[in-house]
Formats: sequence, C-alpha cells, structure tokens
Amino acid sequence: MSDIDSPTIESAAGNAANSTASNTTAADSPTGRLLGAADIRRIAADAGISPTKKFGQNFVIDPGTVRRIVREADVTADTHVLEVGPGLGSLTLAILETGARMTAVEIDPPVAERLPRTITEFMPQAVSRFAVVNRDALTVTPGNLPDFNDDASFTLVANLPYNVATPIILTLLERFANLDSFVVMVQKEVADRLAAKPGSKIYGTPSVKLAWYGTAERAGTIGRNVFWPAPNVDSALVRFTRTRKPSADAAKAAAEESLRVTTFRLIDAAFGQRRKTLHAALKHEVPASVFDNAGIDATRRGETLTIDEFTALARALEAQKAANTAEATA
Repeated sequence: MSDIDSPTIESAAGNAANSTASNTTAADSPTGRLLGAADIRRIAADAGISPTKKFGQNFVIDPGTVRRIVREADVTADTHVLEVGPGLGSLTLAILETGARMTAVEIDPPVAERLPRTITEFMPQAVSRFAVVNRDALTVTPGNLPDFNDDASFTLVANLPYNVATPIILTLLERFANLDSFVVMVQKEVADRLAAKPGSKIYGTPSVKLAWYGTAERAGTIGRNVFWPAPNVDSALVRFTRTRKPSADAAKAAAEESLRVTTFRLIDAAFGQRRKTLHAALKHEVPASVFDNAGIDATRRGETLTIDEFTALARALEAQKAANTAEATA
C-alpha cells in the first residue's frame, strides 16, 4: 500500500527530539523567522529533495511574498488554516507567524517528513499549532482529515500545484461545507478563469462551478523570480468567500446536493460544446419545454449564463422529471 493510501499525521512537537537542526536561527525574533532562498536550498539539499514536475513543485523563496498571501487571507491567531502543498515550509511559517493553528496536506512523503523539522528549527514556539498529513489532497475528506470537523469555519491558504489547482479547490469545497474562504496562488491563466464573469472568452466550467459556492476575485499577481525553480508561467492570487451555506435540515441538504449534481452536469454539457447553443449542446439532457419553464432562451450559449440561470435550468429539469415520474406511477 502506498504512502498516499496510508497517510501519516505528524506534529512538529513529536519530531523535535529527532531533529538535528540548530534552533539558533529561530532566535532572530520572538516569533522565529521565515525562509529565504539560501534556507530553501539548504533544507532541500540536507533532505535530498529536488523539486519535481510530477507534483508541480515550485518553492517560494521570498518572505515578502508569503506574508502578502497570509495578509490577503486575513489570517489571525483565531484562524484555523488548511494548507495544501506546503513544500519546504515557506508559506507554512508565514501562516504560523500569525499565531494561527494549521494542518498541512502534502503528497510527497520526503517533503512531508521533513516539514516538522523545519518548523522546529525556524519557529519552535509554533510546534504545538502545526500538523502535517501525507496524503493526496484530492483524497481528503472530513473522515480522514478530522482536524476541521469541529470548526464552524476554516480557511484554505495555499500555493497550489498548478496542474491540479482547480480540481483541488472544487473537491475541498464540495466535501467541506465549513470551508468558508480561501486565498490561493495559482497559474495566472487559472486565476483569470476562476474569477471570470459570464460573457468573457475565459468564462467556463471552473468559473461557473466555483460561483455555485460563492464569489471569487483576483487578488494580485506574483512574479516568477520569487520561486525556486522559476516557473515558465506567471502566477496570481485568487480570493474566495463562500456565500452558499448547506441547510442544517437533512432532507433540504440532500435536495440541495441533488440540485448541485444536476447543475454541474448541465454546466459540463454546455461547455463541452462551447460554441453550440444550449438547445444543441443540451439536446440529450433538457427537453425544449424545460427551457421555457426556466425562462431561459435555448438559443443562447452556455458561456452567457450565470450560475443562477444554470441552477434555474437544473431546478426546472428536476421538476419536469418529478412530474413525469408522478404521472407514470399515477
């Protein structure tokens, strides 16, 4: 069984005794210090870690950048933070610097194993507020990541692997109803799509599905020179706030989830044939009468519809199916 199938959870405190790193670097200030380029390269060399394209690893080497991300996310000592893809700990330390509690999810076993030692060396007073889970973020659930189950809300702050950023965001929002906000660094083109509005050329499936959960906006760009190794693409920050809250009533929550599944299916079909009209793209999904019932012009293209319009179409479709079922059983 792989490391991903059998995740390990480690605290920095539990690894302090095994760390051979000196704590003198943390004495520079009462709260420790952040990683610079020389620190990143030393840690990587000591641990035998090389950035890999497989995991989309580009490590941030600029303290100002990680502090900016944390500031954009409004992280304070009262915040509970999830970080995905912590790498060698640049952003992790900036999060802990605020006094926040956090759990990092890291897919790469050697990187996950090394991270607690870095916290112990650079910010020893934060070891009790930190844990790392060796797991693929796409497999994370409230069952195997229980740290956040008792929270009314928590936030995601991350430099996401660019090749899987959108699936990670949508998966976490679907599985964790109490994930209320995030600030993530992603490829600039991905950031543009996530924050795109109806009618623009880059508005698509990620834009509409993210809008189901809440509102997203661009929060600035990041230069390539703050990474090691420097990526071949530009980066940007996306800030998100959740506005759709699940119902506490089990029946209503189940109905809402059914509506989400139907809505997302229509979104996938509409953008799967982006240049076609809704009538053509959804001909196997939506009868003509449903468009009329939803008040949607079937000659429009999917790229012009808001999430509310897609939801109205899905609701009308479910109502039509329910009516057909009732008629058939009458």
